[in-house]
Amino acid sequence: MATDETQPNGASTVKFNPEVVSNGHEGAHALDQVQVLPSEKKISEEEIALYDRQIRLWGVEAQEKLRVSNVLLVNCQALAAEAAKNIVLAGIGSLTIADDELVSEDDLGAQFLLSETDIGQNRAEATARALRKLNPRVQIHAYTHDIITQPPEFYTPFHLVIATDLPLSTLSHINSCCRVATRPFYAGASHGMYGFLFADLIQHQFVIRRDKSNIPTLVGNESKTRSVISSLTKKEDGKVIELVKKLEIYSPISLANTSPLPREYRNSRRKLLQVPPLLSGLRALWEFEAQTGGKHPSEAHAEIALFTTLATEKHKELQLPQETLTSSFMRNFLQNIDCELAPVTAVLGGVLAQDVINVLGGKEQPLQNFLLFDGEDTKGPIYALHPDLTAEDTILPTAVALNALA
Repeated sequence: MATDETQPNGASTVKFNPEVVSNGHEGAHALDQVQVLPSEKKISEEEIALYDRQIRLWGVEAQEKLRVSNVLLVNCQALAAEAAKNIVLAGIGSLTIADDELVSEDDLGAQFLLSETDIGQNRAEATARALRKLNPRVQIHAYTHDIITQPPEFYTPFHLVIATDLPLSTLSHINSCCRVATRPFYAGASHGMYGFLFADLIQHQFVIRRDKSNIPTLVGNESKTRSVISSLTKKEDGKVIELVKKLEIYSPISLANTSPLPREYRNSRRKLLQVPPLLSGLRALWEFEAQTGGKHPSEAHAEIALFTTLATEKHKELQLPQETLTSSFMRNFLQNIDCELAPVTAVLGGVLAQDVINVLGGKEQPLQNFLLFDGEDTKGPIYALHPDLTAEDTILPTAVALNALA
């Protein structure tokens, strides 16, 4: 159980069960409070010097938001370790790692934060120790019990939640809890040369900074999920800069998993031919989990046959050309399931961390909403997977609501 409490000095603390939370200090298990946010609201000169390069990239305001942000990372395998490394080095305020598994020899293949001396220890605590060495300014906590039994209130103290390399049923449960707690949610997984990232930010406002164009920026809907709330112009170094505030609307992973491809793809055979069969493969893998109690296909003939049938069905449901679901892809994907390759997790973890940083800082266009990564083709297309709504059923707010947000 975790609850959020605001202290008189403006700092925020999270109350955890003292038996399962560690902050890396002596006697941590005896504490019933773990401070997760710095009390200082303004960034110090020392921090400005330390984070100078990234501040030049996304600005002091975004860095100040980042340094008081509290992120929860569920399940820390190779992909999560890469993402954690990047957000810790970026200067996040606090990171809590939730993982009840013990470190095994298999973890040492791609999870670079672990070593042989960590085998047999809790994976969250071992990872937390390594992360503290990367940036002592960041508060790193370990939650060592199974998170699946926690209610939505558990997620309330966190500004953002990331869950990786978990069954779809677990991802859907955490996603649902985050929606109840109104917390942004990311999911991801790596399977050898393949992987995916998913974002459900519920409703997210962000600012795009660009040179002012001769074409006026209009307030209103840009797509079925994105709208322009307002625009502001100002002069900088002799240039006219435009700051455009936008709003993105998201769907949970349970709906994204059953949603069709965007209509512009379904209406174009050329675009359908470009959609990687990985989407069908992932949906087949998740359906296989549902039908077998969470298992993944083994080398058994019956399981391979079942997976092949499911992949063919999912491919057809997506209206993808039959010839793109090749036997070569099926064989490669089956061989890669549950494998971890450091180069792939480094790429996916870097993309995930950068999107998290952008969201916490309120800058740039976030992931919308499903990224597929194929390491063999070195491609990572992004698809907006939402229920097939008509123009009358748009999920975006009305013009009146947009004016209220501006």
